[in-house]
Amino acid sequence: MNQNQYKKTKWNAPFIAQRADPFVTQVDGTWYFTASVPEYDRIVLRRSGSLKGLRDAGETVIWQAHETGVMSKHIWAPELHRIDGVWYVYFAAGEKEHIWKIRPWALKCESGDPLSGPWTECGMLTPARDDKFSFKDFSLDMTTFAHNGRRYCVWAEKVSVGKKISNLYIAEMADALTLKTPQMLLTCPTYPWERHGFWVNEGPAFLDCGDKVCLTYSASDTGPAYCMGLLWANKDADLMDISAWHKMNAPVLHTDEKKGLFGPGHNSFFRDEEGNAYMAYHARPYDEIIGDPLYDPNRHAYIMALTFKKGLPVFDYRNQLFQE
Repeated sequence: MNQNQYKKTKWNAPFIAQRADPFVTQVDGTWYFTASVPEYDRIVLRRSGSLKGLRDAGETVIWQAHETGVMSKHIWAPELHRIDGVWYVYFAAGEKEHIWKIRPWALKCESGDPLSGPWTECGMLTPARDDKFSFKDFSLDMTTFAHNGRRYCVWAEKVSVGKKISNLYIAEMADALTLKTPQMLLTCPTYPWERHGFWVNEGPAFLDCGDKVCLTYSASDTGPAYCMGLLWANKDADLMDISAWHKMNAPVLHTDEKKGLFGPGHNSFFRDEEGNAYMAYHARPYDEIIGDPLYDPNRHAYIMALTFKKGLPVFDYRNQLFQE
């Protein structure tokens, strides 16, 4: 099924169309949404008093890509975080002169209103002093979370072992812009479902599940084989100890042709005022992509309610919100 003849189902009507890598957060009763735009040239924010209201909320451009040099190409996967009373946006960007020189960058806003700003460029994330490896090669999809009084950073970075592969790394943070510890390899693409087209682990997302902490991630190339994997650790474990983490041997969410959802991935988690857990993610409504999947504009944002079994999240398309 291609873009012109795909099957419309009640599950594949978008929450927000043409917004990939969706990130949703709720702060003090207000909902915010950001995502990659198809042009990869700016960062946008939406705000609403309700989750549903984000669908039709106005969109504000809070930052525009540079004309040349750093932060001028491939503006990807922004995330909005409120840390110690300050707003931060983390995102990946390349250079027009070197389009695959992708690195993690940050903006900050000390105003109470992130839509009106002003936003200040903070530069790249700073590795720990004795870390000689982080952000030296293609690095993207940085996320951050706090757990048991510590703040962590997780991101994807490629390494050169023959053909480059994309692994996930974790480090503790000293502050919102600085890593405190050297990186630790968290996961690499070891299963066949993580190796379609490219060997990829990327797009990490954190979820506090009570007795456990979870990290989802996306695997394989960005076509129909794109899918989501899951790592988990016990809540009191040392998250900088690789032995604390357990990796599921099968994807937790993948293409469902009958429901018309292809290549689900690059998700974010959030909770409502009652503590109910949800996931925002992107997928396409068709599987035949003309040209490079990266530049196909129709990765749409969707919202799924989560249930739990044995302390781990259950991902079920039947729990999709805003079905039509």
